[in-house]
Amino acid sequence: MNVTERVIVEQFPFWQAALTQPLPTVDAPIVVVVGCGTSYYLAQTVASAFNLNGKRAIAVPGGEWARRPDAYLAHYQDALVIALSRSGESTETVEAVQASRARGLKTIGITCESESSLAKGSDQVVFAPTHPSEGIVMSSSASLMLLLGLRLAGSPVDAHIAATAERAMQTLDRQVDTTVLSRTHFVYLGGGAYYGLASEGALKLQEMSLTYTQVFHPLEYRHGPVSLVDEKTCVVLIYSPQTHEEETQLYSELKVKGALVIGVGGPGDLHVEVSETGLDRSLAILPALQLFGERLARHKGLDSTAPRHLTKVVRLS
Repeated sequence: MNVTERVIVEQFPFWQAALTQPLPTVDAPIVVVVGCGTSYYLAQTVASAFNLNGKRAIAVPGGEWARRPDAYLAHYQDALVIALSRSGESTETVEAVQASRARGLKTIGITCESESSLAKGSDQVVFAPTHPSEGIVMSSSASLMLLLGLRLAGSPVDAHIAATAERAMQTLDRQVDTTVLSRTHFVYLGGGAYYGLASEGALKLQEMSLTYTQVFHPLEYRHGPVSLVDEKTCVVLIYSPQTHEEETQLYSELKVKGALVIGVGGPGDLHVEVSETGLDRSLAILPALQLFGERLARHKGLDSTAPRHLTKVVRLS
């Protein structure tokens, strides 16, 4: 077990404090959630949670929000900006907070480093200490920031969510074998609140195993991209309770075309049961996607503790 795997499987005790810690009140008419890389995909999920809970929200990459906010919101003067960054030092996310404050906007930083630039530069800070051994690949920290972001958006998070997520992770891991890992074309499908989760799963697989991945909304996959499906394809299909029947039909179609489908929360050649139907469903699924990336990296003989071209913090000079 390398450090990456150890952090993934040992992350769950760190969730407990985040389940009950006090959080700021979000009372702005619109929320902008920013981040970079993994944090941006978490931002997509958190923004969806705000919208589904009745608060207008949008997710924007940190560098984009810092440079051209009017390309994303015609009128952003009443927005509250929530910035996610594990290190609190990602240049573009810090710039997004600085630019927001310069425009007169209130900011909340969610980070795993209490003395970081993000923490010092935000009006309010939500701090989540993560696994001390976490390296370049974000795993425990990603789960923690997602948990806090969902709570900030007003979504209930089940008190037993850590045990549920650990069980889902182990369930998928028991089923993964060379039949799955020998595939070379990986596709992640997730709609609505789960599109950001699918994007993060794809990113984990890509950076850990140096494998090309694709991400689509489930029903969009038929409109062109399905042309690439064959016996080398593995599809990770994240089911939504609201569109379960339609996604089940898609699974049947993909199977006929040769794809091996991992059904997360629904039918598949590999199946992971997910009992949650609320927005904490994303949190229950995330660790399973993290460990899947590590399994493919190991199968390919790659060291996921040192992904090619990546560093723990992206700082721009």
